[in-house]
Amino acid sequence: MIEEWFRIRERGSTIRSELLGGATTFITMAYIIVVNPAILSCAGIPVGPGTVATIVTAVFGSLLMGLVANRPLAVAPYMGENAFIAFGLAALGIGWQQRLGTVFIAGLLFLILTLLRMRSWLAGSVSTSMKHSFAVGIGLFLAFIGLYETGIVTSFVSGMPAAAVGLDPAGLLRNPAAPVKLGNFRDPRVLLAIFGFIVIAVLLHRRVRGAILLGMAVTAATGAFLGFGHLPKALIAAPFVGEYSLAPVAFQLDIAGVLRLSFLPVLLTLFLMSFLDTMGTLVGVGAAGGMLDDRGNFPEIEKPMLVDALTCTFSGLIGTSTSGAYIESATGIREGARTGLAAIATAALFFFSLFFIPLIEPLQQLRFAYGPALIAVGVLMIGSIRHIDFEDLTETVPSFTTVVMMLFTYNIANGLTAGLVVYPLMKLAAGRGRELNAGAVVLALMCLVYFLFGLPH
Repeated sequence: MIEEWFRIRERGSTIRSELLGGATTFITMAYIIVVNPAILSCAGIPVGPGTVATIVTAVFGSLLMGLVANRPLAVAPYMGENAFIAFGLAALGIGWQQRLGTVFIAGLLFLILTLLRMRSWLAGSVSTSMKHSFAVGIGLFLAFIGLYETGIVTSFVSGMPAAAVGLDPAGLLRNPAAPVKLGNFRDPRVLLAIFGFIVIAVLLHRRVRGAILLGMAVTAATGAFLGFGHLPKALIAAPFVGEYSLAPVAFQLDIAGVLRLSFLPVLLTLFLMSFLDTMGTLVGVGAAGGMLDDRGNFPEIEKPMLVDALTCTFSGLIGTSTSGAYIESATGIREGARTGLAAIATAALFFFSLFFIPLIEPLQQLRFAYGPALIAVGVLMIGSIRHIDFEDLTETVPSFTTVVMMLFTYNIANGLTAGLVVYPLMKLAAGRGRELNAGAVVLALMCLVYFLFGLPH
């Protein structure tokens, strides 16, 4: 019955391969249980409830992907979007309740556009170079956060007395001579972070399953041995009660507070990031698993996109950032996974992890342990740069704009929107306007609204 329901034999797989693939995907992406709550805590979301929300969302999304879309794709809160929620919105001075409200509203927009088949149309209008520039920019952004969080790099004014910074004629702080500088390499925690990154890199090179999670565990254990951090208080604990109750974050979102024009750029940003992330992931893992058709399209793409939209809405309700299909699913596909049974196996393992949160809680307090994971994810994502067409400046310039604006303005939204605006301008200036499609023009106009009427920061 299982084979017939998931069409396992039809897709050239076995139940054993599906279960093994699902377990491999879980091991590869389990680091989000530590990293996602740690990042969202910077927005004010409590770590305990945030951890449970992260896991529950992964269970919900992965289970839905298996049952509705029948694809071997795990779904969980996105890396990149969580950084935008935690750091990108900091300049707006809004609380986490409103940030979750934007996640929910964006999820509803995804759902409507998916049902209207508009998301696939818009995503298909973005050039290949631009799609990969988003991955490169977000990867470098995550790596920079990891470097800064661990102290490998730090603010140029770090350690300086206030008088050394000085004021300009208007009475405001002067710009420092340089934005960042090398961190304190005499700090053992900085050295531990460097050690952790090297461990993860070596494990990734040797293709060890769960390399990122294993690297974090080794670094945390080494730090604990040296007197940094603490050992787990327990091995198991009941979820949904006490410090792991969802009550502080679930259904605490502020929807009314975000339904105003000033939040348009936030909604626009989450929309752009999430639907492009999903498209890139589907194409990437589809190619790895031979799931694309002769024209390079993902068959029945509306089903996984529908799951993505529903999970995004669920994320805002439960108390975490926007979610979608994970590129780490490619590891499970390499193990032979071809159907939704693998996604259900991943969901089951995430569910069981709910009862072992105390075992991983110490990692969430150790920047030198989870920071290297961010840098490593950045390394993996920057590989997309090879797919940018550097021989064509009408593709290179918008892609470059996307990457540098993300990184050097410390804002993912600025990069996405700037690149999508520059893209049609370069095509028109080069006399190649015929290469533009309606979707690219619509996206450019949407992004232009961000700069003209929104709150770019």
